[in-house]
Amino acid sequence: MTETAGRNRMWGGRFAAAPDAIMAEINASIDFDKALYRQDIAGSKAHVAMLADRGIIAAEDALEIARGLDAVLAEIEAGDFAFSRALEDIHMNVEARLAELIGPTAGRLHTARSRNDQVATDFRLWVRDALDTLDAGMKDVQTALVEKAAEHARTVMPGFTHLQTAQPVTFGHHLLAYVEMLSRDRGRVADARKRLNECPLGSAALAGTSFPIDRHATAAALGFDRPTANSLDAVSDRDFALESLAAASIASVHLSRLAEEIVIWCSAPFSFVRLSDRFTTGSSIMPQKRNPDAAELVRAKVGRILGSFTTLTVVMKGLPLAYSKDMQEDKEPTFDALTNLSLALAATAGMVRDLEPDPRAMRKAAGASYATATDLADWLVRVLGLPFREAHHVTGSIVAAAAEKGVSLDRLPLSDMQAIEPRIGEEVRAVLTVDASVKSRTSYGGTAPANVRRQAAAWTRRLKAEGKPRGRGRRAP
Repeated sequence: MTETAGRNRMWGGRFAAAPDAIMAEINASIDFDKALYRQDIAGSKAHVAMLADRGIIAAEDALEIARGLDAVLAEIEAGDFAFSRALEDIHMNVEARLAELIGPTAGRLHTARSRNDQVATDFRLWVRDALDTLDAGMKDVQTALVEKAAEHARTVMPGFTHLQTAQPVTFGHHLLAYVEMLSRDRGRVADARKRLNECPLGSAALAGTSFPIDRHATAAALGFDRPTANSLDAVSDRDFALESLAAASIASVHLSRLAEEIVIWCSAPFSFVRLSDRFTTGSSIMPQKRNPDAAELVRAKVGRILGSFTTLTVVMKGLPLAYSKDMQEDKEPTFDALTNLSLALAATAGMVRDLEPDPRAMRKAAGASYATATDLADWLVRVLGLPFREAHHVTGSIVAAAAEKGVSLDRLPLSDMQAIEPRIGEEVRAVLTVDASVKSRTSYGGTAPANVRRQAAAWTRRLKAEGKPRGRGRRAP
């Protein structure tokens, strides 16, 4: 046996020659799956404790292995561990170092398990931790939005459809829309976490094991709700990663929409908000520039996150049961997507807290383009009893008259309005200001400042009252 095959004692016994250099290159995963080291060691400690409890290995061997695993963990966290590509992956790197530390006893650790159920367990633990991090990040963005919304419950801005001025709304109401989106995102994350919280450990390569193991014990030790019910599915399932990436993709779209609005609001033609130097950059050639680069980068993250979901979907789409090496390609896109979404959430929370609205610019824009025309139509229906379609037509004619004179609706002479609808009286002007418009939208979910204050207060109470979500397993040791 060659030197490389000899070093790889974990599986080298069947082979008489070392892998080709290209095979070794394409096969190694340690460069990225070393990120699983905490989860791998936690899973091994739970497994070896169970083996001792069941009398499958001696208690003193289990204690020696556990102490050795703690030593390996300490080395990795101290930056003193030498990862070897010749040993392919995190599992074999840890086990090889364990053997160097405690000798042949380390070989008992792999009793009644396979790298297939080991990596499935490690990966679930990592994704579970990542989802908890994402949930916390989403909650932080919600908190930042709610705080800003409460502060600006009365700040008037234009509401848009088709990116055209539609009706006045409040800035607080606008921000609370994203709080609702993030609430749904958190629900998807919670659903994904609940479904993934089953433990594959003990499924072995694909068929289970003949050793009298206790899979419920290892599942409980690692904070899972239960062991997986089918060994074939357990080692080949990556639904938990796909579902997490799908939830991440939708969340990233929501962040991208907010980021796009921040970019627009910061632009000179709008000048609705200002970001400080903490979340902007300058130009190498134009000294006057203040670029909202943090928002632009958050906006861009959706591409790589959605791409990661597509990548893993394509990897999985043609795989027969059970495990195939293709599934080694599951980790890099998942690591990348969930890590980048966490970064985007942190950047978004920071920008929301940092941005300062310009109420005067917002109010001026809110009153432009005859944004209170719908209020006029509603008044014609409510006060004069016109059918809405007729009121819509009358209002359109009044808007045309105001446009011809170059004045806003509230400054159009009453005589011009009465030339179109004689029954209109001076009292109509009370509904034609932007403040009156937003104040009147009192229907549930509407933009009225009183509504916004109530919704912001309700969200504040809800977010503060949240403890650790129910039904979640504790973090792996």
